[in-house]
Amino acid sequence: LQRMLSIAVEVDKSPNCSSCKIADVIFPFILNIPLRSQREAFFNTMESQLLRCKLLELLFQHSCDLPTTLPLSLAKILYFLSHSSLLLPYQDETATWQRWDEMLQYLSLLLLSYQNVILEFPLAEHLRSSLNDRMDLIIQKAKPKLQDSDDISHVDIQLKIEDFISRVQQVLGQPFPLQIMEKLCMLQ
Repeated sequence: LQRMLSIAVEVDKSPNCSSCKIADVIFPFILNIPLRSQREAFFNTMESQLLRCKLLELLFQHSCDLPTTLPLSLAKILYFLSHSSLLLPYQDETATWQRWDEMLQYLSLLLLSYQNVILEFPLAEHLRSSLNDRMDLIIQKAKPKLQDSDDISHVDIQLKIEDFISRVQQVLGQPFPLQIMEKLCMLQ
């Protein structure tokens, strides 16, 4: 299934558009996956980084009380950190801190996927372009165009992390679990 999804994204003239269409179709099924281990297995085995970005973006948009119109960017990922509620409130019976832990896991995965698509790898940085256009961009050694919302500061990150810690501590009403602190440090 993952290979077929990856091919479906790649063969389209606009991988960005096809990944959006595929994500819209798959998303309702993801909401009905009952176990965290099954959801993580699905996301971790995705071959298409672009499709994983789109699906995770939909998941976080779904969990926000006030969805944002920002394009997928570092600023939008920080927005999700500040505005996402617990993902999948109807999921299996787990402790509240484990739901926050799962949310941070997916946020880290979204960040890694986004970096793979846009920022880091020379051959993967044009994943939003068609195969034909991608070859030309690679030959020209063209750099990907970053968005204005990708320009965030260390202060922005620190403020959002502190806001998240405060919000979670209010909800939990207990000492901050070590697992969540580790995930926050990794995300930061």
